[in-house]
Amino acid sequence: MQRLTVSLLGRLAALCLMLGLSACAVVDVSTSAPLPAKAQWAMLPIVNHTETPLAGLRAEAILQPLLHQRGLSDLRPYPSSLSKDTMLAPDERATLDAARNWAKEEGLRYAIGGSVDEWRYKVGIDGEPAVGLSLSVWDLQTGQVVWSGVGGKSGFSRESLAAVAQKLMRNLINGLPLSEHTGAETR
Repeated sequence: MQRLTVSLLGRLAALCLMLGLSACAVVDVSTSAPLPAKAQWAMLPIVNHTETPLAGLRAEAILQPLLHQRGLSDLRPYPSSLSKDTMLAPDERATLDAARNWAKEEGLRYAIGGSVDEWRYKVGIDGEPAVGLSLSVWDLQTGQVVWSGVGGKSGFSRESLAAVAQKLMRNLINGLPLSEHTGAETR
């Protein structure tokens, strides 16, 4: 009886380990000085580097409310006329540059954007969701990237792709150092 219990516990532990590893995430974020959450921010395009149509727009739709919840109360999305997320490969750099130029002309201080590099359900019996993203924050006065983060996450077979993306984005932007001052003294 004791041998059966030990064997059953061993199998249960192995199963738990496999389940834990099947929903792994890898997140790397840079360090930077705190950025003012109360400054004027621009939401730039998230460029789609996947074969999934509209993945960049889907990522933007999840990221914008998460940033607002983190305290970016003056977060302005780029004009929809600049969005060129299609199945055809647009000139993504030109779109990102145009959005950054728009933000600078509007007098905004910081801009956040990035790319989606994976947005799919993996092929196979389980069909696990998998998301890969990179985000960058630019200081629009200097044109320099002042923070960046990149990550990838896969989920369980019954988990939605949007839920996995939301968890990954939350992990990424939790590494974004925000302060409560306005940043007006640096304008």
